Amino acid sequence: MSTQVSEEVREALHEGRPVVALESTIIAHGLPRPRNLAVALELEELVRAGGAVPATIAVVDGTARVGLDGAALTRIAEDPAVRKLGHRDLAPALATGATGATTVSATAWLADAAGIRVFATGGLGGVHREWSETQDESADLRLLSRVGVTVVCAGVKSILDVPATLQRLETLGVTVVGYGTEHFPGFYLASSGQPVDWTLRTPGEVAEVIRAQDRLGGPRAALVVANPVPMAEQLDPALHDRVLAGGLTAAKEKGIAGQAVTPFLLEYLTTHTEGASLEANLAAVRGNVRLAASIAGAYATEAGGAEAGPDTGTGPGAGTGPNTGTSPDTGAAPGAGGR
Repeated sequence: MSTQVSEEVREALHEGRPVVALESTIIAHGLPRPRNLAVALELEELVRAGGAVPATIAVVDGTARVGLDGAALTRIAEDPAVRKLGHRDLAPALATGATGATTVSATAWLADAAGIRVFATGGLGGVHREWSETQDESADLRLLSRVGVTVVCAGVKSILDVPATLQRLETLGVTVVGYGTEHFPGFYLASSGQPVDWTLRTPGEVAEVIRAQDRLGGPRAALVVANPVPMAEQLDPALHDRVLAGGLTAAKEKGIAGQAVTPFLLEYLTTHTEGASLEANLAAVRGNVRLAASIAGAYATEAGGAEAGPDTGTGPGAGTGPNTGTSPDTGAAPGAGGR
């Protein structure tokens, strides 16, 4: 594979210092211009402020780039011809000299190949609604069963079938933990209403799970750290449910199906919440990036690398273990995002 790791990232990995991978699809296809470039730079700065090295990943002129310089980051943000690349698209993109932004699956694959253990994103793809009819499922899920990265995210997009996605991750052997929460986040919402089996409350606890994975060996699979958007910054649950219901009805009336459904619904949410869903998305991404930097720092410290970055705070309560009960809901309507 034609891969270029930036000097800064390469040196950090060689010295055992913390590195956080960042996807580029949010830059090229998830945000309006010119705000997308400002956000890309902001996210990299948040990683640095947390004591880690950012490694934004993309494909530029047929070369997989792990760590982008200013010119490459600007091109990904500003060039309308930049393609959207999942992991299945990497080989043809490299072979044809294409330029593209990497999704969760492609970013996780390239990060894993480069030796980066921690990756921050907004939300995962998942099982689509009406899966029994469409068989539509994000490539993110199967790829995460094959790579040894820790993915810090705000759950899966609430427009998807959240319960089915969690079941699919379980089937694939992907470990899911809640960070400071006993409920799986709903991307725009602090809670999807679905419980998680394990709750961790500090970056050090997450790092210890990563080290336990290292010691266990065996089949490789990702660790998904589900970090809820702060309650004060989530999308209003009632507004979310009302607008999502309207979007699903509009998609059906327009005959929109398959891969076209997700971008339609995301755009519908942005428009009909007057941009509130976009702000909740960005709040989630920022929180995930900060947490990922702290986790990478905690993992590197114990591994003999640099000191960990500042802690991003801990969830309520103390201690780690399986969730045998329930806690008060975090604000979302029960089952939000499910069937």
